[in-house]
Amino acid sequence: MNKQSKIQSWILASRPKTLPAAFVPVLVGSSLAYNQGKFYPLYSLIALICSLLIQIGTNFTNDLYDHLKGADTEKRKGPLRVLSAGLISPNEMKVAIVFVFGLTFLLGLYLVYVTDWNIFIIGVFSILAGLAYTAGPYPLAYHGLGDLFVFLFFGIIGTMGTYYLHHQEFTFISFLVSLPVGALITNILIVNNYRDVEEDKQAGKNTLSVILGREFSRYEYIFFLLLAFFIPFILYFEFNFNATIFLPYVTLPVAIILVKMIFNYQGQQLNKTLEVSAKYSALYGILFSAGMII
Repeated sequence: MNKQSKIQSWILASRPKTLPAAFVPVLVGSSLAYNQGKFYPLYSLIALICSLLIQIGTNFTNDLYDHLKGADTEKRKGPLRVLSAGLISPNEMKVAIVFVFGLTFLLGLYLVYVTDWNIFIIGVFSILAGLAYTAGPYPLAYHGLGDLFVFLFFGIIGTMGTYYLHHQEFTFISFLVSLPVGALITNILIVNNYRDVEEDKQAGKNTLSVILGREFSRYEYIFFLLLAFFIPFILYFEFNFNATIFLPYVTLPVAIILVKMIFNYQGQQLNKTLEVSAKYSALYGILFSAGMII
């Protein structure tokens, strides 16, 4: 394999379409910090790099352990996985995982230096959770805890942690604005698990879609969409945010399309639903952030 092909393989392994899961929490948390009167751009930039690295490291870990556990096979409906395709070796992936999470830890130490040890705790637990998603003695994704993991770490903790960098406090408002973030990023995982029910069941990967069925996943998806649309209403009427907080409502037609897709699409068609869900979480996050900044 030539150098260019190897680079392309690593880019594929990082799963670029999932990276809004790292971008949106930092964007929303930073926007709230700005709205509340205190914002340090450098802190947010480093937090964004760390968040992206954690997402990539988690994706690398998923690729490695799903391959080792037999969850990624040639019958897979989703995008190509580099280990199962033989593009990257397990040993190369192990080295990459150590490098990515190690770099995250080192960068995070600066954020600990300028704030306090709460950021150290958040960072360490985020790295450990990224590993524990598919690795370790009790992999979260294999025991129906993947949805909760994503909602907590890529929603609540990612958003509130970013806000904390600027204000050194955890507030109820920062909790509220984290909920749409977690909801829409979790929907990306829901589509992925919904698509892969048969393969995951055969591999012993007991996602919520496997445990509770596809119908549950459809309504879980709708619930999280509704939650995302409910939060701006609360912020406007209970916390006196500007009317621009309703900017995400312009995405309602896309949300309706997504609901139709998850009810009507099957198999590889759901790869499109997955892609649109990821783009939708980013679009909502950008508009939600703009609504807080304007």
